[in-house]
Amino acid sequence: MSDNNPFGGSFGNNGGQYATTVQFGGTEPAKAAPGNAPAGPAGDVIKDTTTAAFAADVIQESRRQPVLVDFWAPWCGPCKQLTPQLEKAVKAAGGKVKLVKMNIDDHPSIAGQLGIQSIPAVIAFKDGQPVDGFMGAVPESQINEFIAKVGGKSNGEPPVAEALAAAAEARDAGDMQTAADIYDAILAQAPETVEAIAGLGDLLFEAGDTEGAEALLATAPEAKKDAPPLAAVRAKIALAAQAAALGNPAEFERRLAENPMDHQARFDLAMIQNAKGDRTAAADNLLAIIKADRSWNEDGARTQLLQLFEAWGMTDEATLAARRKLSALLFS
Repeated sequence: MSDNNPFGGSFGNNGGQYATTVQFGGTEPAKAAPGNAPAGPAGDVIKDTTTAAFAADVIQESRRQPVLVDFWAPWCGPCKQLTPQLEKAVKAAGGKVKLVKMNIDDHPSIAGQLGIQSIPAVIAFKDGQPVDGFMGAVPESQINEFIAKVGGKSNGEPPVAEALAAAAEARDAGDMQTAADIYDAILAQAPETVEAIAGLGDLLFEAGDTEGAEALLATAPEAKKDAPPLAAVRAKIALAAQAAALGNPAEFERRLAENPMDHQARFDLAMIQNAKGDRTAAADNLLAIIKADRSWNEDGARTQLLQLFEAWGMTDEATLAARRKLSALLFS
């Protein structure tokens, strides 16, 4: 995958700052047990909820301990795969988290208001607010990692997970070279790792190589082409193209100065702000439209904000902050 990496340098050349020395291949390490505490009865940590009971079962309960909400439907095949694994992991976590299941066929409003566009989807709540989540029937190991992240650390991560975490750490520190090298090393040994494909593709796009990013995304296995990390990068590329066609942001700022209720100008300005990387400003402008006139353009501001969430990723700080603000607008 090194031909797709324009950053140069070599994997591991980071002065020991990041935990990037990860061994791939060979004997697979033994998987750590997801929890040591004995699991109580399923009824203690797992329950179904309704629209009317959501505030008590999720919002209020999450002020005492993390609550995972599993949005599912009887017709959803991946839901039938995920839910048993999710229940098993929650029981094994020994009370670190609770699981609340919501059938969106019977109770669609909460999922719609939170922007759940595909199922299965799992959203974690803490202190009355959504704080993290994932979509799709993810592997059992990823479920355990998610519960450990939300409810408390566990011992032992597989090497690929350690490398992905190191790449994220490097990127957060502004060291794009090291992050690119780590993703490249992962793909050299595990070329179907969608998180690494998406991570390196995102770096290519941010570096201005949109063609290279799209080519890299196209290498994902057919069965995984719609995985959320890949969809997020594709959405980011599409949003940038949309914003590039809008023109000069100064014009929209001028229109808003003359008329703060010019929702179209505010919407277009948000698209440009997002393309320039100012996610907070983009989200705030869309939230302002939602607050002023939820029905504008057939709820277009909320729909666009949900698309931004997809592009940014469910765990991005801007997504989490804006989703909390959206939740406050919808449920207050």
